[in-house]
Amino acid sequence: MINPFFLADEQTAADLQSFLTRAKRLDPEGLVRLRAFGSVLAAYVAPIFAGSLMDGGPTVLGLRTCELDRPAEIDVLVPISAVLERLARLLGDSETKEFKIQLVDTQRAPWAGISPPRQGWQAAGTINETRLTQIARDGIAEVAASLPESVGGPIAARIRGEIWGRGIDLETKVPTGAAFAAAGLGFLTENEEVGLYEAEGWVRLSSAHGHVLAKAATKF
Repeated sequence: MINPFFLADEQTAADLQSFLTRAKRLDPEGLVRLRAFGSVLAAYVAPIFAGSLMDGGPTVLGLRTCELDRPAEIDVLVPISAVLERLARLLGDSETKEFKIQLVDTQRAPWAGISPPRQGWQAAGTINETRLTQIARDGIAEVAASLPESVGGPIAARIRGEIWGRGIDLETKVPTGAAFAAAGLGFLTENEEVGLYEAEGWVRLSSAHGHVLAKAATKF
């Protein structure tokens, strides 16, 4: 059994449920990495990942943090569905006073071995929500137009990787997939100026609702 952790309250549990529900829509079989070394839980998901540490495709991670009721020490990778099932039980029980999450076993995935920088981030301006939303919509349309129903497997993955890994411009080096993740994970608020940060070959979009961390684009 994995060490249990206790969410701060019902609203915290509901917020985590909303984030993971959106992440599961983007990747129905997806995993979430849960990390805590103290009273804050960090939940990482990978809406876009090339599939191998040696692959040159895009890596785009979504991050949402939430408060814990008590300090915990956790670093595990588990199915999103497993956490959602536990949250549904807690939130569906009107008698719940303690929002304890107990999970069974950890798993492995290549993307979990990629650790974005924790320090050294430099502010690099902002990008308006309307631009990011339009980039995400255009990318979705391009993927749909580029993938006939008969195409699947490695070919489909390569096409998606080319589209989502392409930079939105030369200045920011933000991949198109970062805009897609920010929109799909519910991180964007209408007309918000989303913070842009850079560090060691990575870029980060930070809004009031969460963060998207991505390998800097090299193709445009």
